[in-house]
Amino acid sequence: MNLIDFTTSPESLLPPVIALTLAILTRRVLLSLGVGILFGALLLTDFSFRNTVSYITNTVVGVFVSDGSLNWDSIFILLFLVLLGMTTALLTLSGGTYAFAEWAQKRIKTKRGAKLLAAWLGVFIFIDDYFNSLAVGAIARPVTDRYYVSRSKLAYILDSTAAPMCVIMPASSWGAYIMTVVSGILISHGITEYSALGAYIRLIPMNYYAIFALLMVFAVVWFDLNVGPMRKHEIAATQGKNDDKDENALDLTEESEINESQTGKVSNLILPIVALIISTVYFMISSGADALYDDGQTFSLLKAFENTNVGQSLCFGAIIGLVAALGTIIRQKIPMKEVTSTLWIGAKSMFGAILILAFAWTIGAVIKDMGTGAYLSTLVEGNIDDHWLPVLLFLLSGAMAFSTGTSWGTFGIMLPIAGDLAGATDLALMLPMLSAVLAGSVFGDHCSPISDTTILSSTGARCNHIDHVATQLPYALSTALVSAVGFVVLGLTDSSLMGFAAASIAFIICCFIMSIVSKARMTKNLAL
Repeated sequence: MNLIDFTTSPESLLPPVIALTLAILTRRVLLSLGVGILFGALLLTDFSFRNTVSYITNTVVGVFVSDGSLNWDSIFILLFLVLLGMTTALLTLSGGTYAFAEWAQKRIKTKRGAKLLAAWLGVFIFIDDYFNSLAVGAIARPVTDRYYVSRSKLAYILDSTAAPMCVIMPASSWGAYIMTVVSGILISHGITEYSALGAYIRLIPMNYYAIFALLMVFAVVWFDLNVGPMRKHEIAATQGKNDDKDENALDLTEESEINESQTGKVSNLILPIVALIISTVYFMISSGADALYDDGQTFSLLKAFENTNVGQSLCFGAIIGLVAALGTIIRQKIPMKEVTSTLWIGAKSMFGAILILAFAWTIGAVIKDMGTGAYLSTLVEGNIDDHWLPVLLFLLSGAMAFSTGTSWGTFGIMLPIAGDLAGATDLALMLPMLSAVLAGSVFGDHCSPISDTTILSSTGARCNHIDHVATQLPYALSTALVSAVGFVVLGLTDSSLMGFAAASIAFIICCFIMSIVSKARMTKNLAL
């Protein structure tokens, strides 16, 4: 099938622009991505109905079948998501989250300690943002309530440790997806100096928003920084009012009708998670070692990680985690009918993420065939200095993620465009531009009231959703400003170290200003 070449035509912008516009107007991400895919296919096939159907079919099939054989990388990632959903549901059924909450309430002695518990749990449970928000919320909420922490503050901690932690961890659902997209970008531009995992690791220190969002959480917790609407809710909580509670919000157990055990043990939560993490790391090293052996290379840990089969490792690790969770269920002699029902509920909870992932992969292929990035590069050349591209991509990705409410959908649209822009302008900016997209997508996702993670964070904290969005915004915007400074310096100096240093200075200044404002306003309001 001969496709029309749009690499020098403004029409190449239509599929992503249509997808973005529809997402803003309808707030329905899957519909918007689907229309973008359909319109792109119609353009590429000159509006031939038969060829359009054939192109879309081949593109979707190409996500799962490559060169006549199954594309196990994609399949393993989808299986990982399903297994993760099942494991999450079993942890609830086993009473592990309930037992941990009871254990923590006996050992945490201060308000700061309660908030630190939530923050460290958010860092520790990095496998998936859905799991993070719901599980950490269920564990930490009774403890933070006991020490008069506002529900808005808990929701902020959940939201600002979930996506930022997942996006910088290879052994997560986010890491797996990002590496598959980055792998295709590297192949299409003939970059062989590093693998997809090697590129991902190099992107981590340049993902300024994720890093400084995590640091901001600990600064807010340790120095009790309460700015904007958060100040009102923290004062109310201190006075025992906690006016941001949403008692009509449903937690995981109520929403999914899982009968959470009240006799579970803390080990029911800890063992499956530890088993999942350790086994995933083991399989990553093992599959990397096998690849090195097949190529006749000597083993080294770094080389093993760079040659690992990420999708397979995540899937096998999730199987071990699921088996460990099932072991805790068997010991409690919970009826098999209830176990199978819970497994189905857990798998079903991931169907939305799987659909977004499949649609994102597909529209990424359409954008590549349309040559959108190549056309944008022609607009950039001679008009915008290459060194400003990282910060511009950061802001553009933030706007797109805010409008669509999805980081993953933004990854699918923007990462290929960033790759093509770097390939057509300066390959040395490939990684900075990709990191800018990742950072901007998480930023926009944090600010968006229609984001899954934002909604799940307010649900996990049992916080009024609008209160969570309003109270988190000043912290997200402050971190975005810090990140923008880093990306400006990164683009101008081509040094990730200089960019990080500039962002660090901006972060310290920002925290200092927030501390002054917070203490002055809190003292004044408490006096009144």
